[in-house]
Amino acid sequence: MIKTSLDIASIRKDFPVLNRKVNGKPLVYLDNAATSQTPQQVIDVIVEYYHRYNANIHRGVHTLSQEATDAYEAARGKIQKHFNIAKPYEVILTSGTTHSINLVANGFSSFIKEGDEILVSAMEHHSNIVPWQMLCERTGGILKVIPMNQNGELIMEEYHKLLSEKTKLVFCNHVSNALGTINPIEEIIDAAHNVGAAVLIDGAQAAAHIKPDLQALDVDFYTVSAHKMCGPTGVGILYGKEELLKKLPPYQGGGEMIAEVTFEKTTYADLPHKFEAGTPNICGGIAFGAALDYMNSLGFENIAEYEDELMSYATRQLLTVEGLKIYGTAKNKTSVISFNIEGTHPYDIGSILDKLGIAVRTGHHCAQPIMDFYQIPGTVRASFSFYNTKKEVDVLVEGVKRARNMLL
Repeated sequence: MIKTSLDIASIRKDFPVLNRKVNGKPLVYLDNAATSQTPQQVIDVIVEYYHRYNANIHRGVHTLSQEATDAYEAARGKIQKHFNIAKPYEVILTSGTTHSINLVANGFSSFIKEGDEILVSAMEHHSNIVPWQMLCERTGGILKVIPMNQNGELIMEEYHKLLSEKTKLVFCNHVSNALGTINPIEEIIDAAHNVGAAVLIDGAQAAAHIKPDLQALDVDFYTVSAHKMCGPTGVGILYGKEELLKKLPPYQGGGEMIAEVTFEKTTYADLPHKFEAGTPNICGGIAFGAALDYMNSLGFENIAEYEDELMSYATRQLLTVEGLKIYGTAKNKTSVISFNIEGTHPYDIGSILDKLGIAVRTGHHCAQPIMDFYQIPGTVRASFSFYNTKKEVDVLVEGVKRARNMLL
């Protein structure tokens, strides 16, 4: 038994989808790095919004609009408190991490000139590679890569060598979605600031497992997606320091982000509305706040302790499978095990596991450069959350053994 202060059996009752069957088998959901499941407490908030006060925000004097506005801004306040953000208007509500990163990349097009350097890590998600490539194409900037080693860890000595007065921006994920590596973001941020560079940390994979203190980190930008934190899809945040957000031009034009519009000139609204053009995902934002309430009620220290024990158990058990190799063996990692079985293709393993009711992710996980580094087409990725169990790990291991026997 895994010792934990969490009542896992009770927690699992909060997640309706965990009760269903897939292909006649009880669902074992191990694709949490892609999207976590949603508890009934958050589902109830979504239903209540559409039942009672569905209305557009910030624009109406009628009661429903005011109620929706109050709930939406209360959620912004919950996000501010959870991440220890100094001011509520430093929380920009977006459609998710990809939107947030593109907002910053688009804004920095005004400040990057030919020959300026931008650093990204070798283990980034495509959403933290492609926007910077596009930025460099527009501006003449130069993209440089912080290399990684075979354990799936950044080579920090090389990072420090890459930094110079030419470095304007540094981008790195807090946790690798493909490997589970927890990157040394404190060192990355401090070193970048020493050469005058701004830093964006992609927290999409970290925020469900680690509660970052953004003021203590002194990070310039931090991004999160709600759907990896028991919330709905289509909503997330960009945190940015006030002085930087004021310098960035708007990413989109439209309603809500303006102060005054004439055919001759438009002036923009103050933060955060400057970056929140159009009708937002109102229900999603409110539900994001409810998801944070739910996770905080469990306690992030409790979540981290339980998930670490579960991942350690899963690692030991999977390594009993003949021919199985794990990619990403960093000393500091969380919640993700990526593996292959010699002589098989990850897609074939994943397809057989699905027939057994086991949901895992297969492929390059939108991190193709990592797969190229290991010279593999992809991996099978099992990713864990606090509602997973040791019994589910055992089902996974037996399923992997069965798949191996069928394919070899």
